[in-house]
Amino acid sequence: MERSNFVDQINIFCRSGHGGAGSRHFLRNKLTAEGGPDGGDGGRGAHIILKGNTQLWTLLHLRYFKNVLADNGGNGEGGQRSGKTGKDIIIEVPLGTIAKDAETGEKLAEILHDGEEIILAKGGRGGLGNYNFKTSTNQAPEYAQPGETGIEGIRTLELKVLADVGLVGFPNAGKSTLLSVITAAKPKIADYAFTTLVPQLGMVKYRDGKSFCIADLPGIIEGASEGKGLGHRFLRHIERNSILLFLIPADSNDHKKEFEILRNELEQYNPEMLQKDFVIAVSKSDMLCDELKEAIKKELPVNIPSIFISSLTNINLLELKDMLWKSLNG
Repeated sequence: MERSNFVDQINIFCRSGHGGAGSRHFLRNKLTAEGGPDGGDGGRGAHIILKGNTQLWTLLHLRYFKNVLADNGGNGEGGQRSGKTGKDIIIEVPLGTIAKDAETGEKLAEILHDGEEIILAKGGRGGLGNYNFKTSTNQAPEYAQPGETGIEGIRTLELKVLADVGLVGFPNAGKSTLLSVITAAKPKIADYAFTTLVPQLGMVKYRDGKSFCIADLPGIIEGASEGKGLGHRFLRHIERNSILLFLIPADSNDHKKEFEILRNELEQYNPEMLQKDFVIAVSKSDMLCDELKEAIKKELPVNIPSIFISSLTNINLLELKDMLWKSLNG
């Protein structure tokens, strides 16, 4: 089986740098036999930082980046010289990446903007040298602070695709075909289920040079929220979409039931998905007469915008773009 270049989840072991120890030192030179404390501070340990990069769309580049070990800070020295700060490690990730603690599931960071930097594992602070502890009653402190230890643990990086519109539908509903017609994307298209195994993104050119992003997501089957089919692996990508475009083929046995199954799977996975804007498009409608269109229209929810389209003959594709743009900017 061909290995996909789309990687949307990966575990890495992170260890930030330990802080350097403060120096316990006293001034000694040929002019000063017994000088006061002059121990410098330890340097900060290196951070591990996530940085957003719009040029990335997958976590593939981190597949063999399993252990991230940051530098320790340098120890303080006499003459109030501070130790060297550890060199931070920057991990570039695509927008939409979430970092979690692999053990607790706690969300630690979320990257949404190009160039955005968030510390994933903070380096330990350097210890204070004995110069900092000099007082009027203790002019020769014999102690200095050790540096703080760094943070270590396994972090899960999880990518949720960022797109304005998400295409939702059963396998073979015509999602990939629609994406290939209204964008420059070239998804795999074939007459069998689960042709699309990973999300495919495309930019839709709209009027007056405007555009928006649309994502073709792997087909839902009944029970996807329980892990059947491709299950949770693709459902999480839908959480990022502003609008969900439900694609229901004209040759479906029951258009209303198909929509209800899709809607129910989203609700079972995350009830908040029902707060998104929905649009229904009946695909492959070039095979329908006006009478059948009217019959299907009566089956669909009256409170959700719907349209009949055909990617093969370009029926109502411009009108579909208008509908999506209006919903995005409403």
